[in-house]
Amino acid sequence: MVDFSKHLKRNRTVEKLWLDTETYCETPIANGTYRYIEDSEIMLLTYAVDDGPVQCVDFTVGEVLPDEFVDAVAKAVEIWAQNSMFDRNVMKTHYPEMDWSIERWRDTMVQAYSNGLPGALGKTCEIMQVGDEDAKNKEGKRLIQLFCKPRPKNMTLRRATHETHPEDWAAFKEYAVSDISAMRAVHKKMPKNNYPNGVELANWHIDQRINDRGFHVDMELVDAAIETVKSEKIRLKAEAKEATDEFLDATTQRDKLLEYLLKEYGVSLPDMKKATLTRRLEDPDLPDGVCELISNRLQATSTSVTKYSKLKKATNDDGRCRGTVQFLGAKRTGRAAGRTFQPQNLPSRGLLPASETEWGVALLKDGSAAGNVPNLTKLLTSSVRAVLCAAPGRKLVVSDLSNIEGRVGAWLAGEEWKLQAFRKFDTITGYDGRGKPVREGEDLYNLAYKRSFNMPDDHVCTTPQRNIGKVQELMLQYQGGVGAFVTGAAGYGFDLEKLAEEIYHTLPKETVREAASFFIWAEKQGFPMFGLSREAYITVDVLKRLYRQANSNIQDMWARLESAVKLAISHPGKTYNAGKLLKVRRHKSWLRIKLPSGRVLNYPAPKLNYKGKKSTITFMGDNPYTRQWSRLSTYGGKLFENVCQAIARDVLYWTMPKAENAGYPIVLHVHDELVTETPDKKDFTHAKLSDILAAGEDWTEGLPLAAAGFESYEYKK
Repeated sequence: MVDFSKHLKRNRTVEKLWLDTETYCETPIANGTYRYIEDSEIMLLTYAVDDGPVQCVDFTVGEVLPDEFVDAVAKAVEIWAQNSMFDRNVMKTHYPEMDWSIERWRDTMVQAYSNGLPGALGKTCEIMQVGDEDAKNKEGKRLIQLFCKPRPKNMTLRRATHETHPEDWAAFKEYAVSDISAMRAVHKKMPKNNYPNGVELANWHIDQRINDRGFHVDMELVDAAIETVKSEKIRLKAEAKEATDEFLDATTQRDKLLEYLLKEYGVSLPDMKKATLTRRLEDPDLPDGVCELISNRLQATSTSVTKYSKLKKATNDDGRCRGTVQFLGAKRTGRAAGRTFQPQNLPSRGLLPASETEWGVALLKDGSAAGNVPNLTKLLTSSVRAVLCAAPGRKLVVSDLSNIEGRVGAWLAGEEWKLQAFRKFDTITGYDGRGKPVREGEDLYNLAYKRSFNMPDDHVCTTPQRNIGKVQELMLQYQGGVGAFVTGAAGYGFDLEKLAEEIYHTLPKETVREAASFFIWAEKQGFPMFGLSREAYITVDVLKRLYRQANSNIQDMWARLESAVKLAISHPGKTYNAGKLLKVRRHKSWLRIKLPSGRVLNYPAPKLNYKGKKSTITFMGDNPYTRQWSRLSTYGGKLFENVCQAIARDVLYWTMPKAENAGYPIVLHVHDELVTETPDKKDFTHAKLSDILAAGEDWTEGLPLAAAGFESYEYKK
């Protein structure tokens, strides 16, 4: 136990305390930071006070915390670490008597994310040209593998220590010391216009409290689901063996399944992607045997069912799962990313109705789901959300911002008809006999379809027509074309060939001629046809053109934003407006887009690549396909997507302190939704939480906001 009180009497103030820990634990870090820390042991602590020398405390040889460090903890204005959620909780767990208040902490990884840089310290150092990081990274990974984890089970020596590997241990201590130097160096070189300043610092502190709080887990359902998954895998394997005369051990054998389908049925599939298989199941001419194998494959490879085992491993002894949200994890836009359990990737389409899911959960818990449920995998997929539940005596109060990206896009572009449509839809004039609100305005997806086809106001849209409007709105706002529409159609389950048969003859003749000319040109250029017939391709391209005609200001915004970025890159130090609400500027090696909230999107090393007189915008970033730091290209629509998602994120984050102050502790947020856990009392309602989300800020003037939610003991869609 450290006597912390005597250090508080000293007058010296420390501006920054830099620290890092190296730990050993038999629990894999893949189980999550908080679960790992429960069983962890600190081996090394490295630290530095302001710009002073880096010190290393080796607990494995009996060293204790020096007075200098304890004094610095007492007096530091800021405590800095790389991935500080880890080090803060390690220190809080092992030294609870010391002051590790969240508000004191800062994080170089978060600072890197705020600038569009990778989170890994070594990679950031390499990009910022701080030291010779490549060799250090490889050596550091080897030493961490050696000392921080148990040795493989087939080895006699189960743990490497300073006694078993003295030379490697000395190198490990040098590596730990160098991390502090690297953190200080990159911190000084990175821009600080977003983090750790003002609102973003406060947002991050709330994020840390949300991660510390975690959400309660229904472990009874988790255990029941895991047992059911085991039984179901055995059944699916046996079914696959029997159906193929033991040619397959399981349909998870991708190449062998493709071979079997071609050999036995003459069916050739381009790939085994879920969308491809789902689409083929809709073919009425597909042999029953192929349908059965494809269905087996979809069930056997469902990723949702693996979330149960991940959640079990990540849940702490008190029944709560923590550390599942990474602040700024999406980097470019500043949205959060999921970690460990990945709550941002929970299934949302093709689920069972709520009543069937509730019934199925009861069957899972009493062990009778098998034999009583026709599709166990679908039940397991539909039940994943229910494992997130309220603790005894509490309830979940949830609210979601309504169509926030569509609203932000219209606001930025000045698409007044659409803004007015949102305002009318948000105006409730009464309630019908079932208690549902009667709105002054019409559903936007209906309006989108009618506006594209110049339908009269009193036209009543059919469900297929509304689906067309929905895919137009969701997939075409960011300069998407035929490919984007194809993706959206697959997601919402309608057949584009059938759509073409139904509406091709109703399409505007002049627009059809334009789309037909484009089809001929695209085919000659070798552009992908997405497996569409000529009529289907032209139909989709017409829908794209009709959307753009109906949303001319949004279409203009793509060009305005791209032009402003190109001008800013060519004229460093000068600010250009993109519409009324966005400002673009190149500052040294960074392209900056300033959002209405004051936050800045940073694009490292911007450059224009010329091909003849035409130029393409490029910048450095993490390639999502290769995961390598490389030069990426962008364009007006993609930039517009970035800013719309970033502003939607800011709207949500600015509501968080208001929700917390009103007594709605946030346990999770998913995309544009807040999940809070409150006392199980009538005073706490989704209507009140929705009012908080939709209240807006000074900087959102003119942006119509709306939110809706629910109260429940289990999380649901």
